[in-house]
Amino acid sequence: MAKSWTDDAPSPKALTEHTHLPDPLTYRIKKFFLGAPLNRHSLGHQRLKKRYALGILSSDPISSSAYGTEQILVGLIPAFGLAAFALLMPMTAVVLTVLVIITLSYRNVISTYVHFGGAYIVARENFGTVTAQIAAVALIIDYIVTLAIQSAAGVAAIISAFPELAPYKMLMAITIIVVLTFGNLRGVKEAGKVFALPTYLFVVSMFTVFGIGIYRDMTGTLPVLDTNVPGTLPLGEEQGLLTAAAIFILLRAFANGGSSLTGLEAISDGVGLFEKPEYRNARRTLVIMASILGTLVLGISYFAHKIYAMPYEDESPTVISQVAQTILGDSVIGNIFFIFVQAATMLILFAGANTTFSAFPIVVNYAAMDGYLPRWLTKRGHKLNFSNGIFVLSGSALTLLFITGASVSFLVAFYALGVFTAFTISGLGMAKKNIVGKEEHWKVKFAINGLAGVVSLTVVIIFAIVKFTEGAWVIVVVGPILVASFLRLHRRYEAEAQALQIKKSQERATTISRHDVTVLVDQVDLATIGAVRYARSLNPRNLHAVHFVLDDRKAEQIQKAWMSNHAVDDVPIEFIDCPDRRLPNAAVDYSLRITEQADVELTLLLPRRAYRGFVGRLLHDQTAEEIARPISQLPRVVATIVPFDIDRLISGEVTPPTKSEPEVKKPSEPIRAKSEWRTTGEKVSHYQEKMMPIGNIQWRQRAHVVGKVTAIRPASMNSAPTLEIEIWDESGGVTLQFLGRREIAGLEVGTTLVAEGMVGEQNGALTILNPSYEIQV
Repeated sequence: MAKSWTDDAPSPKALTEHTHLPDPLTYRIKKFFLGAPLNRHSLGHQRLKKRYALGILSSDPISSSAYGTEQILVGLIPAFGLAAFALLMPMTAVVLTVLVIITLSYRNVISTYVHFGGAYIVARENFGTVTAQIAAVALIIDYIVTLAIQSAAGVAAIISAFPELAPYKMLMAITIIVVLTFGNLRGVKEAGKVFALPTYLFVVSMFTVFGIGIYRDMTGTLPVLDTNVPGTLPLGEEQGLLTAAAIFILLRAFANGGSSLTGLEAISDGVGLFEKPEYRNARRTLVIMASILGTLVLGISYFAHKIYAMPYEDESPTVISQVAQTILGDSVIGNIFFIFVQAATMLILFAGANTTFSAFPIVVNYAAMDGYLPRWLTKRGHKLNFSNGIFVLSGSALTLLFITGASVSFLVAFYALGVFTAFTISGLGMAKKNIVGKEEHWKVKFAINGLAGVVSLTVVIIFAIVKFTEGAWVIVVVGPILVASFLRLHRRYEAEAQALQIKKSQERATTISRHDVTVLVDQVDLATIGAVRYARSLNPRNLHAVHFVLDDRKAEQIQKAWMSNHAVDDVPIEFIDCPDRRLPNAAVDYSLRITEQADVELTLLLPRRAYRGFVGRLLHDQTAEEIARPISQLPRVVATIVPFDIDRLISGEVTPPTKSEPEVKKPSEPIRAKSEWRTTGEKVSHYQEKMMPIGNIQWRQRAHVVGKVTAIRPASMNSAPTLEIEIWDESGGVTLQFLGRREIAGLEVGTTLVAEGMVGEQNGALTILNPSYEIQV
């Protein structure tokens, strides 16, 4: 081979892209539906501005106002009759007080945990990993139920405007979840932009309704609805409030109203989705969200008690739709705006369901990184989102919809218990952090967080008792089972990590004292010769070939072909009888016999002839995989499958190796003087000012380039310190070689690097030796 420093050698070139494997059909389908994959280095760009964050993260609690008041009335009316409307406002005031306390607590959470600060992180940092799993289970259950209940409530809003769609309730709810899943698989930022507008439409439409309602209330034109309408909940008899039964009913109604507060933790779970400074933008969004939520809950409750809006047994029309329709009236403009309000309500509920697709994958990702959930939940998908978490969420919510028949009243029984458990852990965890750390204003923060934790714990106890027979027992039973499962999975991961940990006595066991290689031979052909060639590259102590005899005539043919083929003259072949024709067993017996001595390691090479398509799999078996599977379980034995693509050989894409003819060397040109290396008039300089594409750099000339770092290759610790860095731009790539160092502070794969220096070569590729450089931020 010609050397690069001789003048008759071809000039080295910049690195160029190689041909990639064709995309499989499944990937092409994914790309068609989801679009082009996002580069992982663009992950930082998938951030949300405050106006979009309010849409994607705040829509869950804001949309909860659409059914929170109704659920309070569902608990009160069958027991207290019309007196329920007098109790509605005090009950709403209690709910809003809890809202203020929890909001202040989560504001402290965001200030302390400035990237991701949900209940899981707070519990892990302050109470340990076991308590963190309780928070994880609570949040997981909450997000699954949120997706189901918000979808069902959104469909109820549609049916309130168009009652003839009631038979299609389940189908519509399923369709909504499928559409939301697809939208979020396309990317977080896209989904957030889509659902930002409905949030604002709902808020503006409801504030408009409230304004008109206040005007009609002040002028005495606000009507009162008839309470004796077929389909409404039966009216109970008025009774005293101090009996045990009445207190129980009041607590149950309060627990129902707690559903208005679900989703408050979504912002603290998704602080990392905000633009920088994350925590400051997240705190502002949290305050805006809580203010809007409180105003909506107060307004809906006020007008519901003014007009006597009765809940219906089939959940349609909803209380919020009755409030809007009554205030807007029966005029043409009023009916048009009522349809608009119902559309906005439907969209905000669906946007609230969409919030879970941002928060749920983050929570399960943290639990999986800690080893309490399967590791595949940490992998990012086509659009840099946690797509596996998205599939788990949507699949679980669909299952819940089938079980409950998409009924909001049934789903509420599963709802607030999980989220208030997370509120409890978060509040108490922050209180512990305040009292331990004693930072600035820690007493005030301790009071707020402690109060939030105690109040939330009280709600959990109330909810578990009063909702136990209505479905809360499922959460009470399933929750501990899930926590125990998480802990058991973690013990499994720890056992695996312990088994794979490099012990002190094994740190220097870097070489094999006696390494033998055996090639299993089924026929003498190019695939077998390729396996033998690879075996020689392993530099084994002994290299053998083995054929397990299933047919004596075939064994004789293999022996003759082996002896007559000069490519394997140095490789002895052994024929071993296999009377029961069980090749995996024979391979295991052979491996055990060869590795009887403790210092011997064996590599079995199995040539596999690869055939494409269904016909290839139909015509040929998969013996190599059957042999390799049990071999991999043996100590000091490695089974390596050496593939050989037959179809490419048949199609002519690969030319089989042939005997090479001696190369006829052409007379070289006279050696030129150094002055002839440069063109006439070329300026000699020790610095290249002009930036140039990497594909245009030339050998033996200075180059000034900029590109993305795609590979970093430090030298091994037992060799001279060197560092090679590959950078690429649109035109090509080049290697930067640094002598005397193994690392550059702040440099990582994906960094943009500017380099300037003399272009040399190494192994036929252009290389810039010891360039000056600058890391671009």
